[in-house]
Amino acid sequence: MFDTFIVQPIFNLLMILSNVIPGRNLAIGIVIFTVIVRFLMYPLLKGQLHQTKAMRKMQPELARIKKKYGDNKQLAGIAMLELYKKYNINPFKSILILIIQLPIFIALFQVIRMFVYGNIQEHFEKYTYGFIKGIPVISEAVKDPNIISRDLFGFFDITKTAFASNTSVSTTIVLIALAIISGVLQYVMLKQTSSTTQSGDKKRTIKEILKEAADGKDADQAEINAIMMNNMNKIMPFMMVVIMISLPGAICLYYTFSNLIAVAQQKYILGQDEDELENIAESSYKGSKGGKNNRKKKAKKAEIIKEPNVIRISAKDDRKKRR
Repeated sequence: MFDTFIVQPIFNLLMILSNVIPGRNLAIGIVIFTVIVRFLMYPLLKGQLHQTKAMRKMQPELARIKKKYGDNKQLAGIAMLELYKKYNINPFKSILILIIQLPIFIALFQVIRMFVYGNIQEHFEKYTYGFIKGIPVISEAVKDPNIISRDLFGFFDITKTAFASNTSVSTTIVLIALAIISGVLQYVMLKQTSSTTQSGDKKRTIKEILKEAADGKDADQAEINAIMMNNMNKIMPFMMVVIMISLPGAICLYYTFSNLIAVAQQKYILGQDEDELENIAESSYKGSKGGKNNRKKKAKKAEIIKEPNVIRISAKDDRKKRR
């Protein structure tokens, strides 16, 4: 299933991209493939950033809920669920792009192995679609896979890893540079998205929260999660540098260009007019309730979350009803 629906389509797309361009270069094909993937994912990225905007917008209401219900976690939880529902926020949407990227990542790794290891011609015969083989340049590549160049600009072999014994010095240098660039771009991406959720409040450290918890005060789990995520955002770029160095250059090339395009896309989306973003965030959770009513509701600067209805029936009232 994975090979049929993910690996084979990616393989054939790379076959086309790598053979139709002058010089029949796999590296250039991967760069074009990366551009295509990122632009196909643009609507998802836009929706993700708008949801992030909506999450920032609801922070004051979350604070009011916590203050209103205090230690009553049950009522606070119900009110928070209602708030998330109102804003149409789904926590899984924030990791949707990652979920989509992961199988592409794995499939691309398998495709690169087909271009390099084992019986290459057998792989080409097996995975190339029949109607694709009818294209003359593809037919030539299937018969002789070695006509597809694996070098980028003549000094960077994208099938090698940075510290393999058969890797040239120039390839090692380029791979390390690409890995570092990918890590920097990863940090910029995370910085862009985290800036949309930061409020003007002073951020506390995990040490301060734990100290309050030791004094008997209940710790705010949401605040702890935010701190942990912020720390993870600082560590993740370094982890990605180490991972990229250990993978074939084709994967590092894809990831670096993917991050570069993502940074540009996020900068464009976040650079739009603030009022427009606010209106889009508004419509993302109010759109399903009707047009004209939504515009009237936008005039309100804040909405008060009503306390969930709780019905209490006493034994005394029950006896009176029976009489």
